[in-house]
Amino acid sequence: MMRKKVNKTVIGVFVLGAVVLLLAAVVVFGSGDLFKKTNKFVLYFDGSVKGLSIGAPVMFRGVSIGTVKDISLIYDSKAGTITLPVIVEIEQDRIKGAPSFGELAGARKMIALGLRGELEVQSFLTGQLMISFDFYPDKPAKLRGIVNQYPELPTLPTSGDISKIMNEIPIKEIAKNLEATAQGVNKLVNSSAIPRSLYDLQNTLQETKEAMHSLSLLTDYLEQHPESLLKGKVGQ
Repeated sequence: MMRKKVNKTVIGVFVLGAVVLLLAAVVVFGSGDLFKKTNKFVLYFDGSVKGLSIGAPVMFRGVSIGTVKDISLIYDSKAGTITLPVIVEIEQDRIKGAPSFGELAGARKMIALGLRGELEVQSFLTGQLMISFDFYPDKPAKLRGIVNQYPELPTLPTSGDISKIMNEIPIKEIAKNLEATAQGVNKLVNSSAIPRSLYDLQNTLQETKEAMHSLSLLTDYLEQHPESLLKGKVGQ
């Protein structure tokens, strides 16, 4: 008896493990992440990156090609400066026919063609930023060479207009307005006037339904007795 119980337990564990592996395979293969060819790159931006967050989109002429994976700070004690390396992950399949970013030679060729990244406003309401790529062959490629773990892509100086916009977005006022709106909706929903209004609306709909029914009966009668418009109702 004991041997049979052990065997059943072992079989159950194997079955459960198989189900878990099957579900994991469905998730991985279904999402297609296993077959996505991605490469990571590092970029540096002058000044603040306020509004740029992990997960922010990386775009090329309005088309999503990747996401921001990491944002960090590096302090140079000798120069007394702080740099902000931003790690991005780009999907190779999103750029058809382009030199492979995965190879250093391919990245250098794209840079030579004028590939540059810059910060752009993603949402004026929330103040979120994104990274946008395009070709600017007339702009010099400025490389820092600080982080050697990933190939570096050059960037353009952050526009003063973006910095001004980020500093002028009234985040606190927007939050207060949203909170006030939520409180107003909550007050309206919990108000005793709502049931009364619904009751009045129901009565109005019922009266309208009865009036439409009466009108329908009158229309049917006039179709059958059109002379009543001149003589009055038959039988009167």
